[in-house]
Amino acid sequence: MTDPQVAMLMMGSFIVSILLGFPICFTLVAMGTGFGYYAYATSDQLSHIFLNNIFDLLVNQTYSVMINDVLVAVPLFLFMGYIVERANIMERLFYSLNIAARMVPGAMAVAALMTCAVFATAVGIVGAVVTLMGLLAFPALLKAGYDEKLASGVICAGGCLGILIPPSIMLILYGAVSGVSVVRLYAGALIPGFVLAGLYILYVIGRAWLNPKLAPKPPREEWDIPLKELLYMILTSFVPLAVLIMSVLGAILFGLATPSEAASVGAFGSLALAAAYRELTWERLKQSVYLTMRTSAMVCWLFVGSWTFSSVFSYLGGHMVIEEFVLGLKISPVLFLIMAQMIIFLLGWPLEWSEIIIIFVPIFLPLLDIFNIDPLFFGIIVALNLQTSFLTPPMAMSCYYLKGIAPPHIQLTTIFKGSLPFLVMVLISMVILYTFPVITTWLPSIVYGVN
Repeated sequence: MTDPQVAMLMMGSFIVSILLGFPICFTLVAMGTGFGYYAYATSDQLSHIFLNNIFDLLVNQTYSVMINDVLVAVPLFLFMGYIVERANIMERLFYSLNIAARMVPGAMAVAALMTCAVFATAVGIVGAVVTLMGLLAFPALLKAGYDEKLASGVICAGGCLGILIPPSIMLILYGAVSGVSVVRLYAGALIPGFVLAGLYILYVIGRAWLNPKLAPKPPREEWDIPLKELLYMILTSFVPLAVLIMSVLGAILFGLATPSEAASVGAFGSLALAAAYRELTWERLKQSVYLTMRTSAMVCWLFVGSWTFSSVFSYLGGHMVIEEFVLGLKISPVLFLIMAQMIIFLLGWPLEWSEIIIIFVPIFLPLLDIFNIDPLFFGIIVALNLQTSFLTPPMAMSCYYLKGIAPPHIQLTTIFKGSLPFLVMVLISMVILYTFPVITTWLPSIVYGVN
């Protein structure tokens, strides 16, 4: 076999291994080391079995991950999210936003989406947001008489916003993989994130206005409270979390701090916020630290395995095979983007977004220059596309998260049906970005100039 054929065998073996359920990060390390041993083998390899460059490569890649300044922000943002998640802020936030939106059709669903958007921005962990909102808002929506499919779709779609709206951990990982500035990625994702959240809210309002039975209004006595009391509720629930998020995001976007520095301030701010709400206990702090370390270790090992795997894959000529295949199709940049997004969309069924970003997106990055595509624009489109992987049956993970904590009478098919209209909203937002890419590039170019 030629080296490129071995590279294709390497990729095929990896895909089969993860479909069989092997741990992805360690599968990457094993595949990279095993095929790398063949790739870097010398003529006297049998007499010096441990003198192979693959071992140096593995150590160097591990060291590169440990000293990567961009990745320092990951555990800090995770810690911030886990602390906020355990501070029971969502209940106050959801209740106050529900009262504030009382005159809007589908007020409770709109409040749930707004809570999801704010909380997903602070937490950035899809499973955590969907689970918490499923425990808090989903029973309230059902009790208020909301349609089961509409209520399910609201929770599932709203919980996914955190991987797009800054400060997004996904964009940090994409920046580390692609070399694009995380600050520019945050600026580029801001407007698309609000566009998607706005489409969700407009859809809910439109459905509730056309068919009020789907989202009945609550009795007046449930929401008729004095304005002064409402302002106090918002001041004590929405404002502190919003100030924390905007302080972190503003410091990054205006160049006052690096993402890592802002994340450290955000982590400290989350501790102060939890203490102010009298929710900071030793047990919650211990759980947050443990979950942060576990998730951070997974991300770091994914990087080690991915960079080792991709280095060996490129050394064997695998990237050249893919590049020659794509160029042989003689497609336009738009068709290349559509093809790449279709592949990422399909990969979203068996894989998590972190694995797609770290493992498979780097395969497309060398082709961006050939098709004259801005890596920043590509990254935002990927982040938007990954929303669909959480909402598309049969592997819609947000639907499974909700099903795990939903009342027994709520069928998984009901949750799937409720998520599909929001999937259409994601596709509409992608079409908008394809048609008007300036939505993504305008803010970074205005604030930071042309890259």
